[in-house]
Amino acid sequence: MTLADPPVLSGLTEAAAALRSGETTATRLVEQALAAADAHDATLGVYLSRFDERAVAQAARIDEKLAAGVALGPLAGIPVGIKDILAHSAAPTTAQSLVLDPGWGAAQGDCTVVRRLEEAGAVVTGKVTTMEFAIGLPDPAKPFPVPRNPWDPSRWAGGSSSGSGSGVAAGMFLGAVGTDTAGSIRIPAAFNGVTGLKPTFGRVPKSGVVPLGYTLDHPGPMARSAADCALLLSVLAGYDPADPYSAHTPIDDYPGALTGDLSGLTIGVDDLDRFADGGIDPAQPQRFSDAVAVLAAAGARIVPVEVPMYRELTAVDVVVMLAEAHAYHRPALRERWADYGQATRIILAGGDAVSGPDYVQAQRVRRIGRQRMAELLTKVDLVVTPTGHLGAPAIADLDQLQPMGVLSSLHTPYWNPLGNPTLALPIGATAGGLPLSMSVSGNHFGEATVLRTGDAYQRRTTHHIETPTALR
Repeated sequence: MTLADPPVLSGLTEAAAALRSGETTATRLVEQALAAADAHDATLGVYLSRFDERAVAQAARIDEKLAAGVALGPLAGIPVGIKDILAHSAAPTTAQSLVLDPGWGAAQGDCTVVRRLEEAGAVVTGKVTTMEFAIGLPDPAKPFPVPRNPWDPSRWAGGSSSGSGSGVAAGMFLGAVGTDTAGSIRIPAAFNGVTGLKPTFGRVPKSGVVPLGYTLDHPGPMARSAADCALLLSVLAGYDPADPYSAHTPIDDYPGALTGDLSGLTIGVDDLDRFADGGIDPAQPQRFSDAVAVLAAAGARIVPVEVPMYRELTAVDVVVMLAEAHAYHRPALRERWADYGQATRIILAGGDAVSGPDYVQAQRVRRIGRQRMAELLTKVDLVVTPTGHLGAPAIADLDQLQPMGVLSSLHTPYWNPLGNPTLALPIGATAGGLPLSMSVSGNHFGEATVLRTGDAYQRRTTHHIETPTALR
């Protein structure tokens, strides 16, 4: 392989190594990413704004520094997309809405996560699609792209970190940042066949991020692999005094924890079939069983468990999210109702029905649930479940009047009120050829063990590097 014939690198970790070995350049990595966007973005609806000239110029500067022997950050030259609820000075932050004040992002400056990415050398290629204010469904009546799935463009990319998931799958960037309040990192990771990490609450600061649920929002990385997410997390994580929820807990060496060996770990497995209210794909039980078998082959001891208070904690996530989101949006809902998308305003208005006692009781149940999960995690090191039981739904089947219906066979909301780190990673395809996913969850601030487990699985499988059907 020569520089005249550069590799197309799908993995962030692989690309970072190739850059330092001289197999590729930052300019070529960025050019490959932009070429993928040119080829597929009109179909997939990934970008809200592209930073092509800025990205090319940044890549050229990085190549000059590499040629001069200057030491660079761990993400030097890596193309990254950011969800458009993260403030970035290169473009307005819209939250994919007509409602957000255009001056909001300018007042924030670069948010902490963006600043850390760029200080580590990442090349931000643009702001990518989200569900409006990180909630709701795509609304074709509004002047924004409808995010589509690269495995089947008639299917949804998932939300709310839609463009982050589909853009990684389509090669438009090698990593991305999303946020997760009820599954908004893990759902698009699952639907698009990539890997996404909801870190421990407070592990990655959310200063400069448009809020949805103040006590539920988790920014985190999305990429092809657990190894890629580990490298991204090593840059994103850490205390930030600008975020009152930010944790002082020191960060770990996440890439260094990836040994490929799960010996000594006990993994509790719950198939959650009894909670798959929207149905189970015919292929899903075998795909999940096979994935658990791979963990066992990597050295883990597998034991059956039942996650505590599943229905209660899922309800807690919805109640708390509605209340906290309504608190933020209440004035704008009154003044600009029609400017919100249909699904978004239905969900946000639902927060008006959550009383003060409802919110307090939800927080009480939340505390009990956290205690019960902490007790379970004294008996096992990790909990593994399906991320969901179905593949991505058809866009034509999304119901603007019942937007929460998409969660009926997804199991992501359970983990947000708990705050535990949860990794979603692909495990194969549905009977119809769409990605399926499993989740690996651990103790608070146990991301190193969670990522080690995902990486051990991915060293033995290839689901995370498969090319989406529509791009072949």
